[in-house]
Amino acid sequence: MAKKLENWHGCPIRYAAAMIGDRWKLVILRDLAFKEARRYGEFAAEEGVATNILASRLVELEADGLIERTIDPENGRPMYLLTEKGRDLVPAFLALIGWSYKWDSESEVPKSFAHDLKRDPDEVARRIMSRLEDESAV
Repeated sequence: MAKKLENWHGCPIRYAAAMIGDRWKLVILRDLAFKEARRYGEFAAEEGVATNILASRLVELEADGLIERTIDPENGRPMYLLTEKGRDLVPAFLALIGWSYKWDSESEVPKSFAHDLKRDPDEVARRIMSRLEDESAV
């Protein structure tokens, strides 16, 4: 990450873009936060990301402290979880979901979720973040 932010001049938007601005990073983080993907083959399955790109982005996200690679205690297989830094992006993702739902007629957001998000975005964020924190505590 340090190389990406060489001349960032303290701009918070540029920092965020360096962390999550890549298309595949956003999709991987989405899958972790909202689709409960945990294993390599579960990430970006719908979009068909190339395996070399997926591997590279997972390494970058881990190096940037947004995800952690751990071993599933049930079967010994590698799995990925959002770190606190990654979980803290949930409200930002919810804002992007709400924005897309408003401006893109083809956005696929369940109506009940969109209603809850519009009514009380903080509560939706708390629910999701609580679930993610519980998973990382196991």
